Amino acid sequence: MVEKKILFVEDEKDDIELTVRGLKKANVLNEVIVVRDGAEALDYLFGTGAHKNRDLTDMPAVVLLDLKLPKVDGIEVLKRMKADERTKLIPVVILTSSKEEQDLVNGYRFGANSYVRKPVNFNQFAQAVQQLGLYWLLLNEPPPFK
Repeated sequence: MVEKKILFVEDEKDDIELTVRGLKKANVLNEVIVVRDGAEALDYLFGTGAHKNRDLTDMPAVVLLDLKLPKVDGIEVLKRMKADERTKLIPVVILTSSKEEQDLVNGYRFGANSYVRKPVNFNQFAQAVQQLGLYWLLLNEPPPFK
């Protein structure tokens, strides 16, 4: 069985460290692939650019997607994922600090499976990440990828 991977699209170093630490604390030991902007996320998902030789049959089990990203924003990444047969069924959890209602509405409008605001408090943030990892990797039953 192929290990379920997490694609984490985040440009803030502290948020990356907190998220990875929170997943480990919850004993979620799945590989976390970190990309730091929307363009790299798309390259990873579609096997282009720096990821052109990547095995496209090995898709992530879930994508944790920030919205405010350099190069290509999170909503555009989401739109492109949901418009493509290869990636449209991958669950996408928007993990953002944005409090803008329009971001929330657009996230769901364009196919996000969940929208989570990053708590400011470290312990709350770590707990939120633990719960996300446990739900999306252990409890959620994803569709089969062909």
